[in-house]
Amino acid sequence: MARPSKHSAVFRSEVIALWRASAGRRTFKDIAADLNVNPEKLRTWVRDADGRPLTVGASQETEAELARLRAENVRLARAEKEWQLEREILRRAAAYFAREMK
Repeated sequence: MARPSKHSAVFRSEVIALWRASAGRRTFKDIAADLNVNPEKLRTWVRDADGRPLTVGASQETEAELARLRAENVRLARAEKEWQLEREILRRAAAYFAREMK
């Protein structure tokens, strides 16, 4: 099990916002040194946050869409298992009848 982070989500989001506000004038190393954070950790936080809002909660529409997609994923996984079983049965039947023909 991974060790829990000693930095809170709020701290991380504020550090990311600070780095983005610097608009390239400061490096990861400079900001990390000021805040006593590992520069690679800061780089990872920024990379993970790219494309995602810095807010903690998601909207209801997003949550509903995520739930729908998860349910569909489960349904498709079950269907795939059924198809694999059907293919295996057909493969064995074809092998059986091929032996009978000889």
